[in-house]
Amino acid sequence: MHIVCADLEGIFTPEVWINVAEKTGIEKLRLTTRDIPDYDVLMKGRLALMKENGLTLADIQAVIATMDPLPGARDFLNWLRSTLQVVIVSDTFTEFAGALMKKLDWPTLFCHDLTVDDTGIIIKYNLRQTQAKKKTLLALKSLNFKTIGIGDSYNDIDMIKAADWGILFRPPKNVVEEFPDLTVTTTYEELKEAIIQIIKPQFGRAGTKLTIDD
Repeated sequence: MHIVCADLEGIFTPEVWINVAEKTGIEKLRLTTRDIPDYDVLMKGRLALMKENGLTLADIQAVIATMDPLPGARDFLNWLRSTLQVVIVSDTFTEFAGALMKKLDWPTLFCHDLTVDDTGIIIKYNLRQTQAKKKTLLALKSLNFKTIGIGDSYNDIDMIKAADWGILFRPPKNVVEEFPDLTVTTTYEELKEAIIQIIKPQFGRAGTKLTIDD
């Protein structure tokens, strides 16, 4: 049996922090794991910027409430869930994710959570565990699932490389150049075709790069 571990932002939804940056005008909040591989450095910088500018959890949630899944994401995810077992493994937070999960028909989500003070300021982020994406995938492998990892950023690479089959979806140029051995897809149709190749016995082999037909 196959199971998919997929990132959330950039795969099914827009990047939350980019939208927050656009709404607030705080340009440094545009930085994501596509730009800064070290998640701890990235998050501490975000929390410092929020505190400096008086942004609360409610402010972030108000931005997220205006966001929609990426065009075609809901239909693709519904197809994927009708075909395989799927777990979305994300570095987002439960306090952020609810509005977007509703719009995606409530898929299974593994993520982190936040500590918020009495004024609504986020004072700490709490990892469910370190290397959560990779460890989730490895735990599923230990249950004898054949695993497919899907992501787009630096913080997805360990998960993708640990998977039996790994696929990048709309990655930035720097990620593609640094990891030329990984399969790259740019549309949901290409991603769907890559997955079909994997689950058909006559296609692919664990650990190999797939060729996606134009």
